Amino acid sequence: MTAIDYPERTVPAPVPTTLLTDTWYLTGRKLHALVRQPWVLAFSVIQPAIWLFLFGALFHKVIDIPGFGYQGSYLAYLVPGIVALNAMSGNMWAGMSMIEEIERGTLNRLLVTPASRLAIMNASVVEQAVATTVQTLIIVVLGYAGGARYPGGVTGIIVLVIAAVGIGVFWGALSNMTGMLLRSREAIIGVYTFFMLPLMFLSSAFIQTSLMPGWMQAIASRNPLNWEVQVGRSVLSANPDWAGVAIRCGGILALALIAIAISVTTFRSYAKNV
Repeated sequence: MTAIDYPERTVPAPVPTTLLTDTWYLTGRKLHALVRQPWVLAFSVIQPAIWLFLFGALFHKVIDIPGFGYQGSYLAYLVPGIVALNAMSGNMWAGMSMIEEIERGTLNRLLVTPASRLAIMNASVVEQAVATTVQTLIIVVLGYAGGARYPGGVTGIIVLVIAAVGIGVFWGALSNMTGMLLRSREAIIGVYTFFMLPLMFLSSAFIQTSLMPGWMQAIASRNPLNWEVQVGRSVLSANPDWAGVAIRCGGILALALIAIAISVTTFRSYAKNV
């Protein structure tokens, strides 16, 4: 009886992964979900568009107040403020997605894969950055269609987007931390409600800080949202104050990195308890 030699089955070698490749694939997963639901991105721009044209029409005479000190239309003045508000308000809800992934068990399934823990958080940050970039560009285009002009040109718009992404990452990371710690949608809504309106009116989004009471000016000077508004308004002007822009962008970057570090620490604590 002749023995039959079967060819040996070759087991494919595992594909090596790195932090970069893991981040790439996990970000792609999140962006594919966003592409499948484009209405989510569209609806997130509706409120900023209403703010832009409603407040732009309602307060268009404000620019004539003596001492207002802005060369251009009020709509052009308003655009950086609306961009900043959108970056903050849109990313404050990031924790909702984190809670949803926890409840569905998706996050726990990812934790048992070889994927880097840091890559899981990086994917969330990159997704937020992409969404904020798209929304910011839409607001800029809507403002231009309404008559706003940007003497700072393409360079100014790029810096505006970078600053918006920075402030969005800052609030998104804090929201993710809140979602993992409290796992309560009500808590995220409470944080949003507590911070949104005060920070909005304690900034130069709608009016120059020089026209505010002294105590409000003091708070506005330390308000990260106001830093982003001032950066955007400066870089879109004909004569940007690049020194001031660099200082404020540095402050936003520092806050974003601190928030990410806190969020990652919270995530690692969660992963240990799974």
